[in-house]
Amino acid sequence: MGNRLSKIYTRTGDKGETGLAGGRRVPKDHPRIEAIGEVDSLNSQLGLLLAELAEGQARWPDLAELEEALAPCQHRLFDLGGELAMPEYQVVDTAEVERLEAAIDRWNDELGPLENFILPGGSRLVAQAHVCRSAARTAERRLQTLNGEEPLRAELLAYLNRLSDLLFVAGRLIARRQGIGEVLWQAAGKAG
Repeated sequence: MGNRLSKIYTRTGDKGETGLAGGRRVPKDHPRIEAIGEVDSLNSQLGLLLAELAEGQARWPDLAELEEALAPCQHRLFDLGGELAMPEYQVVDTAEVERLEAAIDRWNDELGPLENFILPGGSRLVAQAHVCRSAARTAERRLQTLNGEEPLRAELLAYLNRLSDLLFVAGRLIARRQGIGEVLWQAAGKAG
């Protein structure tokens, strides 16, 4: 594939602008750059979750299924960021959204219905799944902001929405497979 970056710094962004793939220069706080940044942040958090899932498999071997389902998401998030930088680069498709939906349905069948609000906690893995979920929601909001100014493909918006749902269910499934109880929300005055 060759070298893609011969220099890490270019000094072209020192005055608060950055370049998109087509040569267009935009402010670093442009909604498109905000969206790219939040997708990148989500991808980094997901990388941490995947690393922790891999480390936890010796103790909880049935976590491998979660790693297998989530690992491709890092690549699709990179593709999604690529499309934000180069709109002609269109890779994220309906089939990928359907793949996430199938995993959600499969995992929900194991979990059963959610009867209470839950908090992000119980174990480090559960909490990290929820960090990823909230990062996916932030990225989704940034894409919606950009979509209001420069329309995006529906598949991108659906993908982030479904990914946040998958991460929520993943947090619940991790707790179940680790054999720990979910942390249930207690309304003020009800704590015991």
